[in-house]
Parts: sequence; C-alpha cells; structure tokens
Amino acid sequence: MSIIKVSDKEFAPFIPQEKIENEIHRIASEIKRDMIDKEPLFLVMLNGAFMFAAELFKTLDMPCEMAFVKYKSYVGTQSSGQMNEMLGIDPETVNGRNIVIVEDIVDSGRTMNELLKDLNKKGAKSIRIASMMFKPNAFQYDYKIDYIGMNIGNDFIVGYGLDYNEYGRNLKEIYKIVE
Repeated sequence: MSIIKVSDKEFAPFIPQEKIENEIHRIASEIKRDMIDKEPLFLVMLNGAFMFAAELFKTLDMPCEMAFVKYKSYVGTQSSGQMNEMLGIDPETVNGRNIVIVEDIVDSGRTMNELLKDLNKKGAKSIRIASMMFKPNAFQYDYKIDYIGMNIGNDFIVGYGLDYNEYGRNLKEIYKIVE
C-alpha cells in the first residue's frame, strides 16, 4: 500500500484488507451467537456498507433477510448536518422484526440516530447496530453500537465501501486523508 490520489485529495495507507476481513468475521460470529434463533432482518446502509455487508453475509450461515436503506449526509469530507432519506423501507417490512443495521462507519451518529427513531416508529421488535468502523471521539449520542469492527480517530477515510465524493469505494484497503 502506498499513497494514492482519489479525486483531488491524497490518502495514505491505514488499514489493510486482511485486518478488515478478520474483524468482519469476528463480528459475524458475534451476530450469529446473538441472533441465530431470531431470523433477523439486516438493513444495509447504502452506499458505503455494501462491501462490509457482502463479506459479512458470506460468513453468516443462519436464517435471515436483507434489505437496503440509503441516507445521505456527507458532502466532500464534511457532514452537511442534514440527513436526507434517499431509499427508505416499508413499515410492514420492519414491524415486529429483529433488525440488525449494517453500517460502514458511525462518526457523529446523527444519521443512525434518525434511522433508529424511524425504525422504532415503524414497530421494530429489536434493533442492533453492526458498524465496520466507529469514531468514538466524534460520537454525539448515547445509543449502543452492538458490533464494532474497529475504533478509529477522526481522520477522513476512504476504501472498502467508504468514499470521497463517491470515489474510492472500490479500494480493497482503507486509506486516511493526507492533510
């Protein structure tokens, strides 16, 4: 891994693919332990969590369903402070279900907080959160993230589904911005 350019920014190597995949397999084991008999509905947050979700589902050999939701709050390297629902989910799909939200990264927690409110309004039986990355120093809420791959600092990162202005999602490793 060496410094790369994504759009107009440079990024340095941060987390290799092998470490990412090891953490995802650990998370899958924990989810299976907790949810094996609950037939969960996994809600994958698009676009960023698609690679995390794909690897996670390859290792989950249990009855479950998958659906996708999409919210947008980032513009460039900063959160806009506004959450826009781009692809929602039907209340009948959620009502009475055990939900596991699959997210690429939780930083401030604002988007997740809004999704949690929405799922509770729609009658979810239980809700758990699985996030590949978590920025504890940026987190502003008090809900629990049940399954965390890695805690990281407040660096802006790309790769393995994470983007900078929609570029860099296809990288197999995770890189952090060079300031």
